[in-house]
Amino acid sequence: MRTSAAPGILRHLWIYTVVSGLLAVLLGVLIFVRPGAAILVTAIFFGAYLLVTGIAQVVLAFSVRESVGGRVLLFISGAAALVLAVLCFVNLSNSIELLAIWIGIGFIFRGVATAMSAFSDQSLPGRIWEIVVGIISVIAGLIMFVAPLEGLVALTQVTGVILIVIGLFEVIAGIRIRTESRSAPVT
Repeated sequence: MRTSAAPGILRHLWIYTVVSGLLAVLLGVLIFVRPGAAILVTAIFFGAYLLVTGIAQVVLAFSVRESVGGRVLLFISGAAALVLAVLCFVNLSNSIELLAIWIGIGFIFRGVATAMSAFSDQSLPGRIWEIVVGIISVIAGLIMFVAPLEGLVALTQVTGVILIVIGLFEVIAGIRIRTESRSAPVT
């Protein structure tokens, strides 16, 4: 048997939703206004990510019962990540540039894969749009290589705007939860 009654906990859910929304708006504004600080923090976490990943891959290379080729690839990948992590922590501007290159490579790989799959499959629905998305992704990746700092600032500011929008919708949702939970019977 289903009931439309709101559980007691839902009567207080609105507070958490509104607070979460306000925090998202605040974070979005801070990121939008101070993208450099956000990029610096992200670059530090990126260096830490490379360090942890590198250590894990090197350890895994000596631990797994895999082919020699697979273990060698794990070791090389882990060693490269460790070298990049050291470069990140020696000079944080290196970390920012590596982060931009990492993002650029991701955009290029996604763009090429998307465009090539759309080119090769004549029956793909929305094929032209997939080709356009692929080309735009490749262009975005190239921009990250040509102007890494400007590209990161643009991405960071877009993230700030997205957080502001999400936060505003959360605040509205919290207010709606409060309004609807007041009118619902308690179970």
